[in-house]
Amino acid sequence: MFALAGLTACGVPGIPKPPSLNLPQPVTDLRAVRKGDRVYLAWTVPVKTTDALAVRHLGPTRVCRGANSAMTECGTPVGEVAAPEVPKKNEPGERQRQSFVDQLPAASADPSARVFYAVSVLNENGRTAGVSNVVEVPAVVAPAPPADFQALITADGVVTSWKENPATGAKYFYRVYRRAEGTTADVVAGEAPSGSVQFVDHNFEWEKTYSYRATVVTVIHVDGKPDVEFEGADTGAVKVFAHDVFPPAVPSGLQAVFSGVGQQPFMDLIWAPDTDADLAGYNVYRREEGGDARRINSGVVTAPAFRDMNVAAGHGYFYSVTAVDVRGNESSQSGEAGEAVP
Repeated sequence: MFALAGLTACGVPGIPKPPSLNLPQPVTDLRAVRKGDRVYLAWTVPVKTTDALAVRHLGPTRVCRGANSAMTECGTPVGEVAAPEVPKKNEPGERQRQSFVDQLPAASADPSARVFYAVSVLNENGRTAGVSNVVEVPAVVAPAPPADFQALITADGVVTSWKENPATGAKYFYRVYRRAEGTTADVVAGEAPSGSVQFVDHNFEWEKTYSYRATVVTVIHVDGKPDVEFEGADTGAVKVFAHDVFPPAVPSGLQAVFSGVGQQPFMDLIWAPDTDADLAGYNVYRREEGGDARRINSGVVTAPAFRDMNVAAGHGYFYSVTAVDVRGNESSQSGEAGEAVP
């Protein structure tokens, strides 16, 4: 029994494992975006080896470009990205990302032409487990940016305009970007179809400074596949200060009605409401025959109606109204409405 216990207590060696080659796992999330004649690539740095061990040391990453999707090895790389610093084992944080910008080779006149990319991450000994997922971008000629691009502040909004590009033979449309001063983020202000020469941006804030730019977006259609879009180069940025000096629309439909039988006389005024988004209210003006119009409201009237209690028998009055926005811009006076007090 003691002998049997001794045998079971002894460790039995298992099958020996070969040493790890420390090959980083291939990238699986490579992305590519074409802008003009440049291709912007981005991917996540692997943190595991093909043996499912933590990566300790990385070599550079090769950027591969080919003419077809059957890319199983890099061949002659078009670029190389230096090895990133591998995080410490217990160091928290998000996965590292790397990027590379490639200048496209000579573009093609064929709308169906493509350029394919992959990346290959090396270990510190220059060995790799293979290329990443393969991505593609169109290889067709990129359109020139819109010519004579301008931006102008108007009462209706920021009007951006340009000259129509010559026909390229491909389907396309225009995209306008806006960036607020002091920020680094561009937002799409809007899009306009081919043949357009302007776009009006209504979604900005008054009294702020913006930069606008535009680009032509090419749409490539291949039967049986989703449409592919890519942007051409941008116009130069045009800066505008959205200073509001534009008054609201002139009120219309003013009517004056006298009331006062058996009570204190007064004049009721009503008019069509103004629909300007930045409307603050209205001012009411009154004059008598041969006199000048004077404002009779003490504060801005917020509803399209007003009651004038300061009227006298035997007098005739002529009324007009104006609209005022939140920045104090005032419209012209409306047409007059007259009424006499018996």
